[in-house]
Amino acid sequence: MVFVSERGIYLITTFLEENKQLLAISLALLGGIVARMILLRTDYRQYPTFPHGKIIHLSLGVIAAALGSVSVPALLSKDYTAITFLTLAAQQFRDVRKMERETMTKLDSQELVSRGATYIEGIAMVFEGRNYLVIISSLVTSFFASVFSIWWGLVASVIILIIVTKLKSGKQLQHITEVKQGTVKIVGPDLYVDDIYIMNVGLKSNQHIMAEHSLGFILTPHNPNGKVTISNLGQRQAILYDLATILGVYRDSGEPALIPMAKLDIAEGRLAVFVIPKEKDVSKALQIIKQVPLLESAVRMPTEAFANEKGGVEHG
Repeated sequence: MVFVSERGIYLITTFLEENKQLLAISLALLGGIVARMILLRTDYRQYPTFPHGKIIHLSLGVIAAALGSVSVPALLSKDYTAITFLTLAAQQFRDVRKMERETMTKLDSQELVSRGATYIEGIAMVFEGRNYLVIISSLVTSFFASVFSIWWGLVASVIILIIVTKLKSGKQLQHITEVKQGTVKIVGPDLYVDDIYIMNVGLKSNQHIMAEHSLGFILTPHNPNGKVTISNLGQRQAILYDLATILGVYRDSGEPALIPMAKLDIAEGRLAVFVIPKEKDVSKALQIIKQVPLLESAVRMPTEAFANEKGGVEHG
């Protein structure tokens, strides 16, 4: 066992007290950087790119962590200009969102199956929001370390990192719909998934490709909120994009007949998804659809509207 002498404890305690502010800032900075690293990953969408895209976002994360870590000690020293720096940071991160939106919109024009404006806006919003999460992580850590002790700051940092990990992923399509495989049928020139009409296919060659390679799926919403959400064109495009990105797509440019489609059953609110993947794997496709992220801009909650509540009308 290792025993620390009373003098050793005294020296450690004295060092912590004399350098409390510096240690608080260092711990908060480290916590913010770790939070940004947790929130940053390159997935099947290949965005942000590696290594340069990641370097950009990690650099912004370091700046956000630095701003959050020095704000509390600055305010405790009655240096209220720290608030001005936070305001400037907010403006910079809004510009980051604009930059990401413009970049992905340009890239989207080169895709065989596009993300769509709603998906792009959702990704851009996430990048902006995660920088704010980094600032909050550093602020909370810095506050507890500066006001109480470095140990309380360490505990706060661990707790906030756990919360950040939970906030990394939002809800998915499986939370609002039931997904099952549908039957792709060609009746004359008309293409159906189960009983939902998709489109008219005139060329026999295209009909042959669809009969051999296509997959169909039916999404049944759990409630009225789900019906409205999956009817959103941006949410539908996100489903098609994820399927095409992971499974590939059996088409080239200039072949509009082979493009994946998602059509709504207007009477019941079900959604039919038709896709011609390179890799025809039903179980994998079902898993992909279930894990498509719910886009914040597409989510609708009509059941929360006052008109749908009891009474419906307020008098007086």
